[in-house]
Formats: sequence, C-alpha cells, structure tokens
Amino acid sequence: MVERRPLLLFIQHAVLIFGAAVFVFPIYLAFIASTHTAREVNSGLPLLPGGQMFDNYATVLGEGLSTAGAPPIGLMLMNSTIMALAITLGKLVISLLSSFAIVYFKFPFRVLAFWTIFITLMLPVEVRILPTYEVVAQLGMLNSYAGLSVPLIASATATFLFRQFFMTVPDELTEAARIDGAGPMKFFRDILVPLSRTNIAALFVILFIYGWNQYLWPLLVTTDESYYTIVMGIQRMVNAGEETPQWHLIMTTAILALVPPVVVILGMQRLFVRGLVEVEK
Repeated sequence: MVERRPLLLFIQHAVLIFGAAVFVFPIYLAFIASTHTAREVNSGLPLLPGGQMFDNYATVLGEGLSTAGAPPIGLMLMNSTIMALAITLGKLVISLLSSFAIVYFKFPFRVLAFWTIFITLMLPVEVRILPTYEVVAQLGMLNSYAGLSVPLIASATATFLFRQFFMTVPDELTEAARIDGAGPMKFFRDILVPLSRTNIAALFVILFIYGWNQYLWPLLVTTDESYYTIVMGIQRMVNAGEETPQWHLIMTTAILALVPPVVVILGMQRLFVRGLVEVEK
C-alpha cells in the first residue's frame, strides 16, 4: 500500500500549478491586450479584460491592418491552414510509402537508399534554401500553394519512425496476409496503415505545428498578399515601419493564430499520447 504524504502531495501540486501558470500567463496577457484599445495598451497593460474585444476581432478578421501591409486575418489563416495541411499530409503519405518500400521490398541498395534519405536531416531548409528557391522559381511555383508546401513535404524523420515501426510488425502477419491472397498494397492499406494510426496521429500533430510555424520559406516565395501566412502577417504588423505598432490588434492576431493548432492538438490528444508511449500490434 502506498503511503499518502499530504505535504509532499501539496508541494507536487504547487510546483505543477506554478509551472502551468508560467506558460499560461503570457497567453492570458495577449488575450487581455486583444480586448483593449491601442491607447490603453500603450499606456500600461491592464490585467482585466476590456470592452473592445468584438471590435478588435472584427477589425482583424474583416479589414486587416492596412498600415502594416497585412491582408485580412481570415485570408492568412486560410493560407496557413492549407499550407500546414498540405505539408502534413504530404509528409505522411510519402513517409509511409517510402518506409513500406524500404522494409518490405528487396531491391538493390535499399539500405543505402534509406541512409541517403536519413542523412538529409543534416540539410534543413535554411541550408538548401537558395537552390530550392531557384528550382521553385523555374517551375513557376512562386506565389502559389504548391510553392509554399511542396519543397517542405519530404521528411526523413517520419520515414525513419515509420520504418522502425514496420520492422516490429511480426513476420507471421505478413505471411498470413500473403496466404489470404492480399497483395502488397492491400496489405499496406488494410493492415499496416490501421496499425500505424497512433503513430500517424502523433506525427500529424507535430508536422502540422511545424508547417503552421513556417516563416522563412513563405517569406521568400510569396510577394502577393493573397498568399501571406499568419506568421508573416504578425511579423509585418510588428515591423510597421515609421508607424507605431498597434499592439492590441497584433495580440488579437496572435490569439487567432493559436486557434487551429490548439484545435488539432485537442482533437488528436488521446491518439497523440498513445502514439508517443504505446506500440499497437
């Protein structure tokens, strides 16, 4: 029987509450700032909500911030969502198929092919950004959703994780599927993909946030305001040139930018945790 120690339990909860408060307080301040006027925010950030919440959110969603060259926030949220989903789904599909081929097909130099993919982890976007930009420009994909997402789709990390998982699937399962007449793609679709659902969910959350937070690449390939992402919009609002940054609208935009990632995390929370701590077979 585990002995209950009230003092130790109280200290543990106090530490956890303090840690949660440290993370939540900046978000709380951003929300509070989004409910006040520019004058109130610039004169000293209050700690209680103001009365301009609906006006501020309506302004950024409908009109944007013309002084910063930012289009309406709704358009930028849509662009970021499309880019993040395209990157996430593309990475998952390509990684699943490449891992399946490396593990289950015997072809020459397959180990070399895997390590060639894996070694690209040492070549992030920032390192290969100039040749990548040149290729995208020559293909005419500047100022397009394809240009925003396609160069970021390949993922050595996801390929490695799926490969490691596929290697733990019992050979008896593969033999049973072959005896039942299942071809390679049927085995992949009906057995491997369902077994990988928790891994897919965990990677979906991580990759979606990775795509959502992209800044440097969208900044290079987009000059048309209709393709600006939300991260670019916040940066342009902060760097307003000679104008004073309108922090109440910037904080409003930041709060709105939190919504899609939070929805994804909450929607896949259970599978996300299981994908990190369990292996289903």
